[in-house]
Amino acid sequence: MTKSMTLLSAALCASALAFGFQAQPTGGSGEQASARALFSPVKVEQDVLYATVAGVALHLDVYEPATPETAGPHAQPRPAVVLIHGGGWTSLDKSTMQTMGRFLARSGFVGFAVDYRLFQKDENRWPAQLDDVQRAVRWIRANAGKYGVNPDRIGAFGHSAGAQLAALLGMEDTRDNSDPALAKYSSRVQAVVDVSGPADLTVNRDTDGDAFLTHFLGASYAKDPAAWRQASPTFHVSKQDAPFLIMHGTHDESVPLSQSEELSQKLHSAGVPVSLITVDDAHTFQTPEARRQLAIQTLAFFDRYLAG
Repeated sequence: MTKSMTLLSAALCASALAFGFQAQPTGGSGEQASARALFSPVKVEQDVLYATVAGVALHLDVYEPATPETAGPHAQPRPAVVLIHGGGWTSLDKSTMQTMGRFLARSGFVGFAVDYRLFQKDENRWPAQLDDVQRAVRWIRANAGKYGVNPDRIGAFGHSAGAQLAALLGMEDTRDNSDPALAKYSSRVQAVVDVSGPADLTVNRDTDGDAFLTHFLGASYAKDPAAWRQASPTFHVSKQDAPFLIMHGTHDESVPLSQSEELSQKLHSAGVPVSLITVDDAHTFQTPEARRQLAIQTLAFFDRYLAG
């Protein structure tokens, strides 16, 4: 790899995405589909408790279409999308997903922006974060009737560290099955949008990110390479994986584009439907055109694989 992946927590936190885009369709099927997201009303329910783990209360925000549809692919029960924030696994929260949540709700989906335990002061090491988002998906399925959700049509959207978690939701089923109330529900999702996500943490073992990842994963690569691979989506690829939309900036200095290229290639080789779209931008999509593409491509992808 010509460019090392500097997955230091500070680097990813400093560039976390808040998704403050505006969809501005100008033509074409994907852009016409996103036009409906501009004006429809949204119902928001904040701070819904989905679990308490080791004394930590975990919440999510729900974004629903305020006007029910009685026919078509977005009629109840609706497809849903789990929204997973970035922040280097150490900071930020579900509020950074509010714009995407509203956008998807206006488009006929139910969005669930989730909090998960953050790694701080050597507490909540990996895989606490994966356990939490898997628990959230299972909670959504258990409460599908309450929110008018189709439990068989749930996707995941994540940025940066959140994209790593979203990717694993599309590849692996429940790791921690200790909650009997959720035992019968799967945590796998049916479609994944991965934005600027780290896909192979092992490439960071000889870079500045080594010290952080050693603490986060609980051991150095030399001592426990399996732990590093377990947290790396590229090592979990199989033909059973959910379809993927991967978007990445060509000027990303936090997670190099090669990470997404490698993941895309492995998914393609395994026969998994995957699209890799690059944008002329950095780790966070700041330009209007990059954010417009993010909105259009995300909606078209979820329409195809969740609402189609």
